[in-house]
Amino acid sequence: MTVGQQGTRTSARRVQGNGVEGNGQGRVQFRHLYAPIADELAAVEEILRRELRSRFPFVDALVQHGIRLGGKRMRPALLLLAGQACGQLNDEHVLLAAVVEMIHTATLVHDDVLDEASLRRHVQTVNARFDNEASVLLGDYLFSHAFYLASTVGSTLACQHIGRSTNIVCQGELLQIASRGNFQLSEMQYLRIIDGKTAELCACSCLLGASYAGADEKRQQSLRRFGRRLGIAFQIVDDLLDLLGDEDQTGKSLGSDLEKLKLTLPLIRLLDVADAAECRQVEEIVHLPAPERREALFPLLQRYDALEYARTRASRFAERARKELAKLPESAAREVLESMTEFVIARQH
Repeated sequence: MTVGQQGTRTSARRVQGNGVEGNGQGRVQFRHLYAPIADELAAVEEILRRELRSRFPFVDALVQHGIRLGGKRMRPALLLLAGQACGQLNDEHVLLAAVVEMIHTATLVHDDVLDEASLRRHVQTVNARFDNEASVLLGDYLFSHAFYLASTVGSTLACQHIGRSTNIVCQGELLQIASRGNFQLSEMQYLRIIDGKTAELCACSCLLGASYAGADEKRQQSLRRFGRRLGIAFQIVDDLLDLLGDEDQTGKSLGSDLEKLKLTLPLIRLLDVADAAECRQVEEIVHLPAPERREALFPLLQRYDALEYARTRASRFAERARKELAKLPESAAREVLESMTEFVIARQH
């Protein structure tokens, strides 16, 4: 059964014209960007509200608080837009969009425990409001319920793809833990980490959308590559925001990467081009208290254009993602996907 038709065409130029910055505006801008799938996203929200309930008050409060952390709904939108770009959307698309959002939220809940973060989407994280034990169990609850819902789809294809991708996401997080404090981490190793922990679920979302719309293998793989490259660009920008962003604007705890000695692309680039004395200086700086660390590090990052280098790399991945869409027929959904490659680069939250 078709649950929605293609909506109003959304030009990529309108994304920049309406702006993508500003505290509290992220969800509004994404809602505008997602106009062609507005009805389907509303149906996804209804599934999340219906499925993530408990008759036990504490569990219900925990789950309701946790699902608020998902924010932009980018991954369900990718699934729906990929499906719409290849054909008609159906009930399976909507259900699987809710599934990938549950999985994404579970990873966020667990990430906040690992990072000891206290703020996300301008509200307390689950671990800050409750505790780490509740957060770990909530993440498990979301994972298990997501797989249960995926199993109710007619074929086993969704469970296979989602299971594989979730495993890769966890592997990426483990690789990042293993690389903490490694000041010799290469750009290639960094990209492998973020390809797993962030880009994989974006790629899976696009693949599922195309597959359940009946797309041929060629289009499925094009959209999968689109999601992967978009996810890498998104994470590079996210890492820049963690280094230099404003917590009031981003709405989440920042500085956790350096706090946990996780090297991201700007720092990797700096260590790659600076001389030996400056590299030793950087290693000393990252152990300073947060305000001093940022003040001491910023001039070095600017001197070697490390921030611009990271932005350029993100832009190139976004451009490569956009090229994958050239193989799709023109549609409102394709235009929105093109717009998203600009949005993820320009965002400030």
